[in-house]
Amino acid sequence: MPRCVRRSSADCALYLLRVGDAAQFLARWRVPLGYLLGIVAFLLATPTASSLAIGAVIGACGEAIRIWAAGHLEKGREVTRSGPYALTRHPLYLGSAIMGAGFAIAARSVFVALLVGTYLVVTITAAIRAEEAHLSKKFGSAYADYRTGRHAGAPRRFTLERALRNREYRALVGFVAVIALLAARIYL
Repeated sequence: MPRCVRRSSADCALYLLRVGDAAQFLARWRVPLGYLLGIVAFLLATPTASSLAIGAVIGACGEAIRIWAAGHLEKGREVTRSGPYALTRHPLYLGSAIMGAGFAIAARSVFVALLVGTYLVVTITAAIRAEEAHLSKKFGSAYADYRTGRHAGAPRRFTLERALRNREYRALVGFVAVIALLAARIYL
């Protein structure tokens, strides 16, 4: 039974505040934590040419989703509803999760897969909670309508300029670097 059910409403509010603080903390530290866990995962990886090829293709699909999303996103200006945002509320996180699955497959290690899976579930969940709270506060009913599917899609074309402005090149460079490091681990 959740703690809130057994306590007073004041205690419940404090508990939810602490949970919210934990989500904010994890959301803020997910990238540095990812680098640290990435080093551990790399050291435990046992890639083969075939695991690397399969993982790279899956990871590239995840990065393609991220690029598509970044090319539609007007971060902080509006509730984006075009492109992949018409299909899912969090296409950047979806792409990241697919990239993580690709890395786990490329690494060919059950422990790495468990590490990556745990990291993604915990940090993406925290990031989504923090982001949705922020968007609800900033955009009010427009975001509430988007969350419930009661929104009109905003026609907008993908632009590479927008994807670059959203700094999606950083995830792309990171993806290429990880694949190159795993390949070096096989062939060197």
